[in-house]
Amino acid sequence: MLATPRRFTAHDLEMLLVTVIWGGNFSVSKFALERIPPLPFSALRFLFSSVLLLFIARRAGVAAPLPRRTLWWLIALGVLGNTIYQTAFMTGLAITSATNSAMIIASLPVVVALLGAVLGVERSTPALWLGVVLGTAGVALVVAARGVHFSADSLRGDLLVLFAVLCWSFYMVGVRRAGAGVNPLWITAITAAAGTPGLVLLGVPGLVRLSWSEVTPKHWAAFAYAALLSLVLSYVLYNRAVQAIGSGRTALYNCITPLVAMLIAWLTLGEVPTGVQFAGMALVIFGVLVSVTASTAVPSGVPE
Repeated sequence: MLATPRRFTAHDLEMLLVTVIWGGNFSVSKFALERIPPLPFSALRFLFSSVLLLFIARRAGVAAPLPRRTLWWLIALGVLGNTIYQTAFMTGLAITSATNSAMIIASLPVVVALLGAVLGVERSTPALWLGVVLGTAGVALVVAARGVHFSADSLRGDLLVLFAVLCWSFYMVGVRRAGAGVNPLWITAITAAAGTPGLVLLGVPGLVRLSWSEVTPKHWAAFAYAALLSLVLSYVLYNRAVQAIGSGRTALYNCITPLVAMLIAWLTLGEVPTGVQFAGMALVIFGVLVSVTASTAVPSGVPE
């Protein structure tokens, strides 16, 4: 049985670091996308990161042979959580608003908690559900203060973002189960490498047309942030947390990322949060604190 701690751990602290990195990634990636289009950007980012992760995993001595069934599950999860998720999210974001996307992404902790309970990966305690509800409501307040507008024109994009949420949720719950007993660094390397070929194929046309001379050192620095910090480091810490504190509690930290992005916009762009947004921030923080005493895990292994 995988024991999920009922106290604040080093993994919770690592997830706070991840939220800071991902919160900054919105602004950093937006800057990089001024010179590198989304699909080529994703292709380059995953190609570079997956090669680096495989190298680090081998140097660290964690690249151990896995049972064939476990390996195939991790490969499938890599395609789902990287190739399909990235494609659906980037395509959906292009045809709907960022606000709509943020509102839909806010449903992630609820979806993960439901999947974990339904698939028997984790037992969701009342404390976890309370934390999920508070965190999701907090993000909803933050986003709603900016104005949310669902319409027939944005429906296709909204549905693609929702599909992306489902893909990432299944990835999280699947890694929690299929990756039991596997080093998180090795899990991250395998899943990133599995998702890379599809993203590269999708990005090739844009890479051929890309004007490389227009990509300045500052844009490459932004790319390095998105690859090294937002992907390599954050994915390793994320998978460590999924294994150690559970997918439900880990997903709840996704609620903090929009708050970090909002604070960065406040400090760098002068976008002062409203009273409603501050109330939403308080709900998210309280929800995460509540969840620290939340979930316990049930026996896990490779899915049947």
